[in-house]
Amino acid sequence: MRHRVAGRRLSRTKEHRLAMRRNLVASLFQHETISTTMEKAKEVKPFAEKLITLAKKGTLPARRRAIALLGNRDIIDYQDGNAVRKGTVIGKLFSELGPRYLDRPGGYTRIIRLSLRRLGDNGQLVLLQLIGAEESVEKQSKKRSRKKKKKAVEFEEIAEDQEAAEVEDADRQEEDKI
Repeated sequence: MRHRVAGRRLSRTKEHRLAMRRNLVASLFQHETISTTMEKAKEVKPFAEKLITLAKKGTLPARRRAIALLGNRDIIDYQDGNAVRKGTVIGKLFSELGPRYLDRPGGYTRIIRLSLRRLGDNGQLVLLQLIGAEESVEKQSKKRSRKKKKKAVEFEEIAEDQEAAEVEDADRQEEDKI
């Protein structure tokens, strides 16, 4: 019997659960939103919030504790087919995410259910997101005047049209090669 034993097993060994939790939280901090199953999201959410609370302190012992709990994975971005190192997950946690939530007492993440189900096992998919990434964008857009909003919308439409034209040109070139 599992009386008073906390946490979900998730049909994995202890080491696998720990590695999965670290990987999911590192991906959450890197991308600020991830898609996963409901059970995994519920298991990962408290761990992510504890790490953000550590980042709010911003001290060297807090940083060392976060590295011990999470690891210090590099953030890699691909530009022109080459891998470029953009920093580390702990660096982003302490420089961007910690200061973002200084005024917030808790509740840094949210789980949003998706209507999609996973094909293999019909598992319920959810989005696990950091709160605040969209709010800063909304605040900036509220500050804009109506004229600036209209110009921004027109600019976005022009950019989308140009991207569509580039995709069509690329498709034509591929067909010509074949």
